[in-house]
Amino acid sequence: MKSLDRGRRVAGLGLVVLAVAGGLTACSGSSGDGDGASSAGASQAAGGGTYTIWDPYPQFDDSSDWVKLLTQCGTQAGVTVKRTGYDTTDLTNKALLAAQQGNSPDVLIVDNPVVSTLAEAGVLTSTDETKIDTSTVSPNLLAAGQLGGKTYGIPIGANTLALYYNKAVLKKAGVDAAAVKDWASLTAALEKVKAAGKKGITFSAIGTEEGSFQFLPWFWGSGANLTKLDSAEGVAALSLWTDWVKKGYAPTSVINNTQTTSWQEFATGDFAFGENGTWQLANAKKTGFDYGIIPIPAKDGGTAPAPTGGEFVTLPVQKDAARYVASQKLVTCLASTGNSYTTDTTLSYIAPTEEVQTKQVEQNAELKVWVEAVKAAKGRTSDNLGTKYPKISEPMWKAMQAALSGSQPPQEALTAAQATAASAVQ
Repeated sequence: MKSLDRGRRVAGLGLVVLAVAGGLTACSGSSGDGDGASSAGASQAAGGGTYTIWDPYPQFDDSSDWVKLLTQCGTQAGVTVKRTGYDTTDLTNKALLAAQQGNSPDVLIVDNPVVSTLAEAGVLTSTDETKIDTSTVSPNLLAAGQLGGKTYGIPIGANTLALYYNKAVLKKAGVDAAAVKDWASLTAALEKVKAAGKKGITFSAIGTEEGSFQFLPWFWGSGANLTKLDSAEGVAALSLWTDWVKKGYAPTSVINNTQTTSWQEFATGDFAFGENGTWQLANAKKTGFDYGIIPIPAKDGGTAPAPTGGEFVTLPVQKDAARYVASQKLVTCLASTGNSYTTDTTLSYIAPTEEVQTKQVEQNAELKVWVEAVKAAKGRTSDNLGTKYPKISEPMWKAMQAALSGSQPPQEALTAAQATAASAVQ
């Protein structure tokens, strides 16, 4: 373990952490346990003790299946679990501050793009150190938690994007959804839908990470790479979106659409297609119209790589290394086949292992398209981008906004974005 090196890196981030955390002055949910750090180590050696788990699921209370599972895993590991749920952004800030104070939770569940940030800051242990078994996890999903050749944690599940479609709208326009295989066939379908008096496609192109998240399937599906935003392929992807808006195939509202407001547009029943995620499945059943789902097509055919959402279960660095024994048992319990199926069903996620994915499709055939999408997906911080990703994503979404608003043509917007990103990641 290189705890000393980690400690120096975390301490060096002190001012940055305080700036990010703003008015945060304490890490609720851990202070009591931190006071007993030494005794906790002794308790662990003898079996028992209290172990803290922080997660980004504040919607689940103590009566939920999720919290009951955490408690059950604690019982199996011979410890008591103290769990706290935080908003995603708040959780990241608290995790950084807790590490800087030497008071991290034993198990930390975080959004996958955050893993590289915490790993680079020296907050997390690697699976090599804690012996977490990741051998059955799909490599493309595991890549979101990898940095510098090491893996930090294990994915609890994944969600991604696909195209929902309104069967009645497509039927009226004479479009067969099964024939939409690439950009050309999708654009032709949108043209027919518009000619039939309906609306084509809605998506989120807002100037935030949500916009980048929704653009990435088209960007990657063109063959583009995030290290070269203004490549011919990248320009083709942004031109596709821009042309759709210009021709009225997509509404101008996409510029301000979040994924939620984009879904609300699709749910009106006027649109043929809506780009959205697995998390909308329950809402899809409430729309009142028949719908279907197809993968987002790559430019020349096949399924485009969509970005993965979802969280990683990680083990933060502890002063007392003896605590990792019980923490590893907690993670192994959460990642087990039976518990993975239950958890991913609760969270509307696709499981990270092929065995559980197969079980999900057997139980719900509607998930087949999502399993296919997840198998083709990739992490935003993959390709060893790590903490460089946010510095690339922001210029990219700003370029999207410029092109879709008409203030700059796609090539010019992406050339400027590339210059900004290249300077930021030096």
